Amino acid sequence: MVLPVDFPDRSPQGIAGVIARLVTDGVLAPGDRLPTVREVAADLSVSPATVSAAWQALARTGTIVSRGRAGTFVRGVRRDWLTRRVQGLSAREGDWRLDLSLGTPDPALLPSLAAAFSHVTLRADTGRYHDLPVLPELAAVLERDWPWRAQAITVVDGALDGISRTLEQVVRFGDRVAVESPGFPYFFDLVEALGAEAVPLSLDDEGVRPQSLADALVERPTAVILQPRAHNPTGASMSAERARRLAAVIGAARDGSRVVVIEDDHSGLISMAPAVSLGLWLPDQVVHVRSFSKSHGPDLRIAALGGPARLVERLVARRMLGPGWTSRLLQTVLLDMLTDPEALAAVGAARHVYRDRGEALVTALRREGVAVPGHDGLNLWVPVADERAATVHLAAAGIAVAAGTPFVIDGGPAHVRVTAGVVAGDVSAVARDLAAAARAGRG
Repeated sequence: MVLPVDFPDRSPQGIAGVIARLVTDGVLAPGDRLPTVREVAADLSVSPATVSAAWQALARTGTIVSRGRAGTFVRGVRRDWLTRRVQGLSAREGDWRLDLSLGTPDPALLPSLAAAFSHVTLRADTGRYHDLPVLPELAAVLERDWPWRAQAITVVDGALDGISRTLEQVVRFGDRVAVESPGFPYFFDLVEALGAEAVPLSLDDEGVRPQSLADALVERPTAVILQPRAHNPTGASMSAERARRLAAVIGAARDGSRVVVIEDDHSGLISMAPAVSLGLWLPDQVVHVRSFSKSHGPDLRIAALGGPARLVERLVARRMLGPGWTSRLLQTVLLDMLTDPEALAAVGAARHVYRDRGEALVTALRREGVAVPGHDGLNLWVPVADERAATVHLAAAGIAVAAGTPFVIDGGPAHVRVTAGVVAGDVSAVARDLAAAARAGRG
C-alpha cells in the first residue's frame, strides 16, 4: 500500500499527524493495512526509528493496532461495555510519560482511610434490611453543609448513580433534557438511553448562560442538568448571582414549575468556589448531588443526594428494589472522614494544591500563547487547531489527554481536556508540549 499524501513534516509528530488526519477524513478506513515501517521510512527518506515512533504515538491514541507479523492496521470501532463517547474520555493503557486524560484526583492527595477503617466494626453487619438507607449521624453532617435546607437527603453509589436514578424518575421516552455543551459525556449517554432528546446549553466563565437556558426552556424540557462548580470539562464555577438568575429564568418560563433541576456537584470539597444551588430559590424543583469521589477517593463510590421529599423518597423506594442501600460500612467511613480533623485537613490541603497546579499551568500556557480561561477543580479545556493532530502530537511526546469531541453535543471549536490537577512536575515543559499540540495541524 502506498500512502496517498505528502508529508511536509517528517518528524514522528508530523508523520503521525498526517496518518491521523487520513483516518479522520475516511481516506484510511478501519481495517486498512498500513505499509511496514521500513517501507514508509524508505518512501520518506527517514530512519525506521522515526516511523516507528510515529506508529507508537498512533497506537497510544488507539488510531492503529499492531497484529504482529500480520502487519499494522487502522483500528476499527471498539464494541464493548464502554459507549463511543466514554471510550474517548481516557487514553489507552500504555507507557505514558504523563497521563492527563483521566479527570481523576491525584492518589497522593487523597486522605488516608486507615483511621476511618479502624473505627468500623469488623463484621459487615447490616442490622435489618428495612433500616434507614442513610445513617442518621451522616445525614446530620450532610445537612449542616447542604447549600439549602433540603426536605430529604439520602446516600447513593456515586454522583452518576444519583443523577441517573433521578432522571429515571422524571424523564420519559420522547422528553427533552437541557444539558450543558460542553458537558459530561455520561450525561449525553444517559439522556439517549432514556430515549430523550438533549437540548444543549452554552456556557461562559460562570457556567450556563441565562439566555441559553431561556432559549432551551422554549423546548419545554422535563429536566435540566447543571454542574454548579468545577465544571467538567471547562472548570467554570457558578456564582450565587448566576444561580439566582438561572432560577429566575426557570421561574418565569412557561411550565417552568414542572422542570426538575439536577445539580452535579462532583468536585464539591476540592472546589475553591463556595457551594451554590438553585435550590435556594427553587427548593421544590432541585435535586442536588454531591460526590465525594474527587475529595475522598473514587473507589468509595459514595455521594449524597438531597431535594424535595416527593422525588428523593421515590428514588429511595426504587433503590429498595435493587441494591437497597449504599453500604453502611462505607457510610461509616465517610462519616469518620467528614468529622476527623486530620482527614478534613488533608482534603483542605488537596484543594489548594489543585488550585495552585491549575493556576500554574494556565499561566504557563498563556505565556506560550494559548488562551485558557481560569479554572476550578481538576481540569482545563484547552483550545486546539485540530483535535486528532493535537492528541497524536502529545502521544508522540508520551502525554495523554482526552479528546474534546465526546464533551460536546453540537460541535464547535476543537478542544482537548487536560487534567491539570495531576501536573506536579515541570509545568513549563508540559505547557510547551500542550502549546505545540494546540498548533498541530494548523494550516
